[in-house]
Amino acid sequence: MPQHFEHPEDRTEYRRPAHRAGVELYRASILRHQFEPHSHEAYGLGVITAGVGRFRWRGGDHLAPRATLMLMNPDDLHTGRADCWLSDGAWGYRMVYLEPALLQALSGEPAWLFEAAVAGDAASSAEVAGLIAALWTSGSDALAFDSALLGLVDALRRHARVPVPTQSAAQPRFAPVLDFMRAHLGETLTLEQLAGVAGLSPFHFLRSFKAQQHATPQQQLMALRLAEAKRRLAAGEAPAEVAVAVGLSDQAHLGRTFLRRYGLPPGRYQQQLGTRRSPPR
Repeated sequence: MPQHFEHPEDRTEYRRPAHRAGVELYRASILRHQFEPHSHEAYGLGVITAGVGRFRWRGGDHLAPRATLMLMNPDDLHTGRADCWLSDGAWGYRMVYLEPALLQALSGEPAWLFEAAVAGDAASSAEVAGLIAALWTSGSDALAFDSALLGLVDALRRHARVPVPTQSAAQPRFAPVLDFMRAHLGETLTLEQLAGVAGLSPFHFLRSFKAQQHATPQQQLMALRLAEAKRRLAAGEAPAEVAVAVGLSDQAHLGRTFLRRYGLPPGRYQQQLGTRRSPPR
């Protein structure tokens, strides 16, 4: 199982504050690594601090150059890599992942929706970069951390849309399929099963799902499996147990797939969060 990137300039780091559930800090500098399709159960809010990133999102290719904002909704499937044609250096960025319930509590509003993953707002980018730096350096000062966190939400408010709920608002077409996937992550699922949940023939389902979700059912299922694995690892579960729970063949399989999507192996992720179990004596 690989324990590091193929290039010494590729680095990732995660942290979670002890006093505030629902928030995770992340910073990275990427030159060679290419993140495979993955998603987060939280909002991904951040800023590009160096270089240029290129990623797939909602079926299209997008660029994220320095001094732009990154604005991801929960469960947005995406990739990521440095665009070395447009920038010689590494792609640097800082992110804060906020669970929807916490964002609602901070904003006092219903769920936000970001309709563009990249926002070219230099002034906001500088402000957001400073606020995220403050979150990393606040240490055990809970009040300073929470004040910076609220400042971050306030700084990004103008980039978000708050959908107005209506009684006639329809559930997304494949929401039942995604719910079925989440409920059966540890099982081997077939195309026929998923098509049956959607009420479609298998190949009609396959074409329709890919057109709407911008991913194949297998890619979507793997993204959900790894997002659940990340949640369980953060809660302190052993990687071998997590692999079984989310339907991966073994701990080595979890290690490979986790590294390709989140930038570091499961044990290193737990070590950074302080949730890694000590080996039995």
